[in-house]
Amino acid sequence: MTDYSGLGAIRSLDFVIILCDDLEKMRDFYANILDFELEFESPGQNAGFRVGTLYLSLRPRGRIYDGSEIDRDSASIQLSFRVPPADVDIAYGTLKSKGVEIIEEPTNQDWHHRTLFFKDPENNILEIYADIHPREASLYPSKVHEIKKL
Repeated sequence: MTDYSGLGAIRSLDFVIILCDDLEKMRDFYANILDFELEFESPGQNAGFRVGTLYLSLRPRGRIYDGSEIDRDSASIQLSFRVPPADVDIAYGTLKSKGVEIIEEPTNQDWHHRTLFFKDPENNILEIYADIHPREASLYPSKVHEIKKL
């Protein structure tokens, strides 16, 4: 019988992050050549486009989701898979038992996601995430990746 919890709860791919050598050139390509509508931009840090139900984000290569530097050649893409909140922790247990390299254990993020980051065999970044209520993020804040108000 198939287990529909943890990793079995993944039903779609709805968030892709392309890690870029030239963020501005890539942004222009997706905005001006493919004519994708720019939904969000933080110059020099990231650009985001809505493509149907998929969110496509561009970020400089050599940086991970929180802006920390990593080996420049370590990843080309980040794929994010959404699951129900409890399944983030179940997936963590499964991945850990299979010897998968975990980047960050399940964490409530300040942007209202519970996340789990890990690597595939080619060092690409994979994420299992769940939308969580803002109250959960504020009751149990990670303080690791706080969003700063300007």
